[in-house]
Amino acid sequence: MTSEKKLTAREAYEQGTCYQFDTESLSLGPWTSFSMINDPKHMSFVLARYKFCAKMLEGRAKVAEVGSGDGFGLPIVASAVGEVCCLDWDQRLLDSIKGRLPFLKNVSYHCVDLNEKPADVKVDAVYMIDVIEHIDPEAEETFMKHVVDCIDEDGIIIIGTPSIHAEQYQSERSRVQHINLKSQKTLRELTARYFKNVFLFGMNDEVLHTGYAPMCHYIWAIGVGRKA
Repeated sequence: MTSEKKLTAREAYEQGTCYQFDTESLSLGPWTSFSMINDPKHMSFVLARYKFCAKMLEGRAKVAEVGSGDGFGLPIVASAVGEVCCLDWDQRLLDSIKGRLPFLKNVSYHCVDLNEKPADVKVDAVYMIDVIEHIDPEAEETFMKHVVDCIDEDGIIIIGTPSIHAEQYQSERSRVQHINLKSQKTLRELTARYFKNVFLFGMNDEVLHTGYAPMCHYIWAIGVGRKA
């Protein structure tokens, strides 16, 4: 028997890392850059939310993200599904994603205000992370109808949002923007208007669970089977 020569620590390091130095460096989008500077731990929470959506939607042929933001978690979902349609009302954000993440070949970009009209896409599922709390309550019904119109009859919706029970711990910047916060009860009621089956989860930081709803900082609803 011949034994292979064991690599030194330096040799193992060189073999394991040199190719990575040849990789093009990517820049962060405006929202993620703000988090990196001011609240870097928040970035881990955001990525955990996208990982959850990717796990729930894995294998789906075509999904849409409503409110794509600066695309920080988009590669996680894009790697799990056939195609992602990014829907956002701010063309600046869509242009930013396209410019920074050109390696995402299965992503399309659509500038549309779903408060006013539906998007010209049809998908198996929609996910929206940190969106519903920004929707004017008076416009919520129209917004949701336009979102649901994009989804196939047997499709899925995933809605993630901060809980109204955690409002007292929010920053002033968040409090100003969050004009439509939900509890698990009201999030269930909203989702059940449009879907036959609704499943609820809670989240604290990166931890997903089914614990006591008022102690959840973040809440999720998954709707399955669109109502006629």
